[in-house]
Amino acid sequence: MTPQKISILVGSKNPVKIAAAQDAIQQYFPSAAIHCAGIDAPSGVAEQPMSAAETKQGAINRVKYCQQHAINTGIEADYYVAMEGGVDMFDHGAATFAYMALINNNQLSIGRSALLPLPTKVYEALEAGEELGHVMDRLFNTHNIKQKGGAIGLLTQNLATRGSIYTQAIILAMAPFINREFYAD
Repeated sequence: MTPQKISILVGSKNPVKIAAAQDAIQQYFPSAAIHCAGIDAPSGVAEQPMSAAETKQGAINRVKYCQQHAINTGIEADYYVAMEGGVDMFDHGAATFAYMALINNNQLSIGRSALLPLPTKVYEALEAGEELGHVMDRLFNTHNIKQKGGAIGLLTQNLATRGSIYTQAIILAMAPFINREFYAD
């Protein structure tokens, strides 16, 4: 019997994001042959989103770009996946998180990762216009951490990583696709 084939188009060329999308969907379809590729997809928001709303919009913009790109090129996918990391100030303090936007059969599903509290000095650097990955690279003397464990890995001693948090959030955002009968309007 030929294994089911599933194609995924991710709105980023960041290997952490591509791996998270593949890992999450592979967990739902363990015997499927999955092809996962990434493209540069514009977020249409600031390089460092500073609110939950802006972060969510960035993920939605990226996933819609992926779907349109696939239609335009004639190379459509089963799943379009986009992730946008951002920060916001909550009543409990500053935190970073990411929004996931997924499209399957023209249905959009949105998910969000867990919140990671941020040190005040990190948030202040972001408010001054810096990007989280660059601030973390400077503080921890790392290079291109956003394509590795991210701020999450650095601040949790790698007990959680950018990839693990993205994978979990994608798994949750997949629920409406896996259980369509319960989510039907």
